[in-house]
Amino acid sequence: MRMRIVDAFTDRPFAGNPAGVLILESEGFPDDNWLQRVAAEMNLSETAFAHPLPPGGEADWALRWFTPVTEVDMCGHATLATAHVLHSTGRAGGALRFAARPGILGAVAHEDGSLTLDFPTSPLTPVRIPDGVAAALGAEPVSVHDTSEHIGDLLVELADERTVRGLHPDFSALAALSRRGIIVTAVAEEPGRGYDFVSRGFFPGVGIDEDPVTGSAHTALAPFWSGKLGRTELTGLQGSARTGLVRTSLRGDRTLLTGRAVTVLDGELLSSP
Repeated sequence: MRMRIVDAFTDRPFAGNPAGVLILESEGFPDDNWLQRVAAEMNLSETAFAHPLPPGGEADWALRWFTPVTEVDMCGHATLATAHVLHSTGRAGGALRFAARPGILGAVAHEDGSLTLDFPTSPLTPVRIPDGVAAALGAEPVSVHDTSEHIGDLLVELADERTVRGLHPDFSALAALSRRGIIVTAVAEEPGRGYDFVSRGFFPGVGIDEDPVTGSAHTALAPFWSGKLGRTELTGLQGSARTGLVRTSLRGDRTLLTGRAVTVLDGELLSSP
């Protein structure tokens, strides 16, 4: 079986967020324990597994995502990576439809090489600042929103971009504060540099202290910043060490996420299910 590593939400190798991608030829998924062991072996934020579905249905491919320690409900960068592999290898053309835990997810490839994902928008509910958040982050929140069951994160607005970039969180403390993780964000200090807001994502509860570029988080960041900035088309920079850009387009209960991807490893997985 061919295993690939794809850097997502970037146009160059060794940036963005690396995802493992395994395209299965079977009509179903192997045993969950085997999928989890493969993801643990890859040791990336997420490894995506996809298999083809019969023609004529509401989706073309079934898709699941695993961190090194658990399966997750939604993942943007590994979906982008999977769509990139299917298009770049000639397995698919035009629009793709994935059946996954959040429902049907879309992916469209563009002539310039970018891909656009169609994901459900994450509803935001303002909440009081939970005890321990400021201490765990090392910064005082401006506001906090719950992202509901869609992604299960807390969205924490901080004072400015410099504060977001300079964080050195207590990951053990953060793990106890949300269902999946903490997204921190601030408006861009200089919007003329090509992005409107900056974010970082911390998910120690699912085995990822800091995620390089979190596509799913932008289903919450898009409505948050669209409401504040008065525009539905925005670009977010995730300010991790690798960095990555996510273009967002808010369409009511759907959010479009656009980015690029680069395959950096293409090899053979010798362990079969």
